[in-house]
Amino acid sequence: MGAGQAATSEEKAAASSMAQAKGKRAKRLGVRGLLRRIVLIVVLLPIGLAVIYRFVPPVSTLMLMRWATFQPVDRDWVPLSNIAPDLARAVIAAEDARFCHHHGVDWVALNDVLADAGEDGPSRGASTITMQTVKNVFLWPGRSYIRKGLEIPFALLVDAIWQKRRTLEIYLNVAEWGDGIFGAEAAARHHFGKSARQLSRREAALLAAALPNPFTRNPRRPSRYMAVYAGRIGARMRNADVSCLSD
Repeated sequence: MGAGQAATSEEKAAASSMAQAKGKRAKRLGVRGLLRRIVLIVVLLPIGLAVIYRFVPPVSTLMLMRWATFQPVDRDWVPLSNIAPDLARAVIAAEDARFCHHHGVDWVALNDVLADAGEDGPSRGASTITMQTVKNVFLWPGRSYIRKGLEIPFALLVDAIWQKRRTLEIYLNVAEWGDGIFGAEAAARHHFGKSARQLSRREAALLAAALPNPFTRNPRRPSRYMAVYAGRIGARMRNADVSCLSD
């Protein structure tokens, strides 16, 4: 083989090596670019939806799951002004007494829960109304440390975008009050045969008492325990702070 042929072979080998290196580098850059786009979507999608839901009535993930499996959904969206003020008071008294005083996450309650946690983990929760709304609208049901971890930044985000009145309005329209029954209007009509605007103080307390487990607690036919619990909620309603709900 002549010197010229040897040089040509070396050049081809070098060119092939460079091409392979460029291909690997392009592949790495492609993977990194894909990961960046995924992260960007994961970050921006909730922000975009939160902004949209500031003005557009959202649906819950449970509602979407029921529709996807051809199960009925009973929900009539109504503005907070068309819901009895006693229901707002009852839900705040029962679910999140400091609703008007935190920014989506009640760090005081959360620290108390973590401090009291045993080896098997926390025995009680510290979910605020905002965190429950985030779970209903953006996340999935069931117990999961991953979901709980996501609830906190999501709650801080929507509290800043929605503010308190809109947050409670959404919560009262996506909360589940029975099998396929979502929102205060559907719940009031199903359990009491009236609109959410017409709910009495006692009926509002019974609906709030049903929220932790709407499948076993029936506001229309409350158990003795549920009736007593509703009475406690009614007593706390007198001092419930709803100042953040003003227009």
